[in-house]
This record gives sequence, structure tokens and C-alpha cells, in this order.
Amino acid sequence: MVSVLDLIRSGSAQTKPELVRQSQLARNVVTDRVERLQGLGLIRDGDLQNSTGGRAPRSLELVRDAGLVYAAELGATLLEVGVANLSGELLASKEMPIDMKDGPVRTLETVYRELTKLGAEMAPSVWGMGIGLPGPVEWESGKPYAPPIMPGWDGFDVRGFFTERLGCPVWVDNDVNMMAVGELRAGVAQGHANAVYVKVGTGIGSGIVSRGKLHRGAQGAAGDIGHISVAPDSTELCRCGNHGCLEAVAGGAYLVGALGEALTNPEATQLAEICATDGRTVDAIVRAARFGDAVAIRLLTDSARIVGGVLAQLVNLLNPSMIVIGGRVGRSLDRYLATLRQAILRRSLPLATRSLEVVVSPLGDEAGLVGAAFTAVDQLLSEEGIARLMQKQALVGAG
Repeated sequence: MVSVLDLIRSGSAQTKPELVRQSQLARNVVTDRVERLQGLGLIRDGDLQNSTGGRAPRSLELVRDAGLVYAAELGATLLEVGVANLSGELLASKEMPIDMKDGPVRTLETVYRELTKLGAEMAPSVWGMGIGLPGPVEWESGKPYAPPIMPGWDGFDVRGFFTERLGCPVWVDNDVNMMAVGELRAGVAQGHANAVYVKVGTGIGSGIVSRGKLHRGAQGAAGDIGHISVAPDSTELCRCGNHGCLEAVAGGAYLVGALGEALTNPEATQLAEICATDGRTVDAIVRAARFGDAVAIRLLTDSARIVGGVLAQLVNLLNPSMIVIGGRVGRSLDRYLATLRQAILRRSLPLATRSLEVVVSPLGDEAGLVGAAFTAVDQLLSEEGIARLMQKQALVGAG
């Protein structure tokens, strides 16, 4: 049934004749599956379409408001929560500061409280939830695994925490994978079967899309490019415990740490003024660079060259058609993106870059929240999810 539902959800087919052509299933099979999906309350009849000879067919559409999904995106210091319908459309969202160092119970209680506030006045029931965490997550268990910036979270049952309170399925992934899903399903990467989302913020990570699906690897750790060694002789200690990792020499945390020396440079006039007012942060560096501060610009473009060199290796390895750049550092300047592109082109094979697009994320900070919503929706409307709905409906009928 999922193949029929997916065609309707994507808009690839709107009528039964179109479903027959697109799915290559027999007419009676399509009719049966449509009726079963209607019985589950997932699709309904829409408007009459133009006739091509004979009776005009009626369109079919997803019942978007059949249920709600909760979505949450957790950063080291920022929380975003949202409520979406079954088309992945965010109906309400909220952003607020948090501190992951408060530990899992206190932090997740805040997430639960804010989500239930958002969904309190919405009529449909909550069918599922997606949540992104700023660290490695084992996909099968939904548990963070040795997360460097999440003390006390290792092995915590995030899925169980919310399942117990919400009584619905919950899916947990790392934040960059959620961002990749957001761009793939509702952003600039739509239609790209092979793409890479790269977040350059305090840390650096990537989400890999292969053949139209997120590639998580064996345990869910695929795409963690921030810990590729790029400067083995460096004394810069990475949060993973090694030296010379990509994020240790090019991420936002490194840039902030480099401000001590950078501010002694007499050319850092705007940078010094902004840091004196707003503190030493990535945002201060970005603001100074936008004002033309030479030292701030140099910090960012040096980061872009190093990141671009690693992305060139990804291009040679994976041959994506698009690389989407996100994160506070990655989206900082047009010059950052231009420097990235130059580094990629310089170190990649010509065939691999022949049609490659390198673009800034249009969803920006919302990519992870959108991706968390779509992760939940896609799992709910998968083969396993449909089977779960059928089982639930059978139990209700038997009762």
C-alpha cells in the first residue's frame, strides 16, 4: 500500500488511472489499496478531474490533518520544538535557550513541556515524534552514544522517555541527519537522489543522501566528517580526544578560541569593537567580517579552505549532485561559500564536479526541525507504520 500512498503524497499521481500507470499495478489491486487507505483515514476523495473520454476521475489526496507529529531539534544551547501535520508542514514552532549540560532528564522534560503546550489546542491526536540530538545517535535504539558535548547523556533512552509520556512511536537521530532530511524533503535538495548536507557551526558534521534516502551506515554514525584528520601534527585538541580533526581546526569553537591571538592584530578594528561589546562568539566574527574586517574575513576563509578540502574528498568518494551548506559558520558569508567551491573544484575530479551544485541551505536554522517532522511522518507512513495502524484499527474494531 505504501507505493500507492507515496505516489499520492508526492503528487506524482492524483487519480486511480494515474496510480495504475505510475505503479504498474493492476487496476483491481490499486482500487483495493486505495479503499484500504481510505478505511485507515489516510486518503480521501478530492475534486473531479478533466475527463479524457468517459467518466471524469476523482482526485485522491492525503488527509493531512488525520494526525499530528511532534518535532524537536536540540543544540548545545538552543532548543526548537514544533508541531506538524502528516504532510510535514509545521503548524506551530518555538525556539528557546537550553543547556545540554543540565543532563537528559531536565532537558527532555523541558522539551516535553514545550511540545505539549504547542499541541494543547490542536484537535488531532499525536501519532509520532522525531527528535534530533547534537551528537552521535545509534539509530536502532535511539540512544546517544558517547556524545562529546552532552555530559550524562551516554546511553540514555531518549525514545523511551517520550514513548512513555506520549504513547506513540518516537524516532531519534543526530541533528545533522535531521537537517539533511529537511533539505531533501522540503528544501533545496528536493529531486536530488545523491546529495550531502554539511553543517559548519560550533562543530562540523554531514548528512549523506544516497539514492534518495538518508545513509546512516551500520550503526547510524555515517557522515561524521568533523573527526576526519586534516592536521595530524596539530596541537589543537578535538572534543573527541584526538588532535588535528577537521572541526578542531576549522569549526566555530576553534574560531572563537583563535580570537585571543587575532585580536592582537591591529587590523582587527571592527572585530575588537564587536567582541568588546558582544563577547567573543562566532556571531561576533561573522558580524565583523560583514563589516569588512580583514582579520575576521581571514579566519572564516581559512576555515572554508580546510572544510572545502575535506568536501572535495567526499565529492570524489560519493559523487553527489548537490552539497548543501548550513550552520552559523557555513552560512556566514558569500565569500565563505565561494572559497568552499574553489577548494572543492581544485581537489575534485572533473567528472565528479561536472554538474555539482554547492549551495547555502534555504531552510537555515529550521532545517533540523523540518527534518525531524518528516522523519516521523515518513516512518509513520512506511510499510511498518501502515501495518501498525491496521493492527490498531483491528483492535479498536474487535473492542
